[in-house]
Amino acid sequence: MCPHEPSCPSADARDREAARTLAAHPEQGWSLLCNGVVLFEDTGELLPDGAVIEPHRPLLGVA
Repeated sequence: MCPHEPSCPSADARDREAARTLAAHPEQGWSLLCNGVVLFEDTGELLPDGAVIEPHRPLLGVA
């Protein structure tokens, strides 16, 4: 359970990346968020249930 007020978004929420960082390891390229999501520097994600979210960098200059 998230101890923050307001609570961090859950791992299955669309805005899950907005959760607070619990552990950051930039030298290894990943961070652990409060909701259990592992966020990688290439924008890929590993969810607590083992599901993988492919990197989703925004396309610059596309309108």
